[in-house]
Amino acid sequence: MLILNSPREAQVWCDQQRGKGLNVGFVPTMGALHEGHLSLVRRASRENDVCCASIFVNPLQFNNPSDLASYPDSFDQDVSDFDNAQCDMVFNGTLAQFFNGCTDMADIKLLDPGPAGAGLEGAFRPGHLEGVVTIVDRLFRTTGSCNAYFGEKDFQQTLVVKHLARTLEKVGYDIDVIVCPTIRDQAGLALSSRNQRLSARQKTRASTLHTALLAARENWQPGETS
Repeated sequence: MLILNSPREAQVWCDQQRGKGLNVGFVPTMGALHEGHLSLVRRASRENDVCCASIFVNPLQFNNPSDLASYPDSFDQDVSDFDNAQCDMVFNGTLAQFFNGCTDMADIKLLDPGPAGAGLEGAFRPGHLEGVVTIVDRLFRTTGSCNAYFGEKDFQQTLVVKHLARTLEKVGYDIDVIVCPTIRDQAGLALSSRNQRLSARQKTRASTLHTALLAARENWQPGETS
């Protein structure tokens, strides 16, 4: 597996693959990989001629500095996991590399996440989805036309990214956003890098949300409305 340390190098590699007539699958990540990420990579590898992934902890999407500071960092293990999942190329970069030498986040113009950014995380995490769509825009401009794989777990995010893809189509990028099923642990808790910070008791409590939602669905489908 090829490891590239700048978006520019990754852009050249992706252009070369398309120049050979190959289609590109892409999985964007912030590292701290789990089986959810790797399921996306394996699917991208199966469904495309070549598969690439990114590792970039995006500071623009953290409205809480302590959350950014405590985000898990496991780059070497992530690279090994990508390799085992049949990824062909992984790239990373710095804020300055993605944003034309800019290192001050205050100077970076955040993009509008579109209508899907209203409510939910858009309301409870101000600036989060703006930060997400701004970096995904740069990632898509790096990889170019591709099939991009995202987990259903971050449902609102997938809608925002689809809106971005439609916007980029107008300037020549053909990006198909493919949403893949959520991967859960045995207790039903969705796998998430942030869940590594939960205690065993907290994980048990969190899994009851999934159990309760399933119970509500099972009762609602035959007609229960109370």
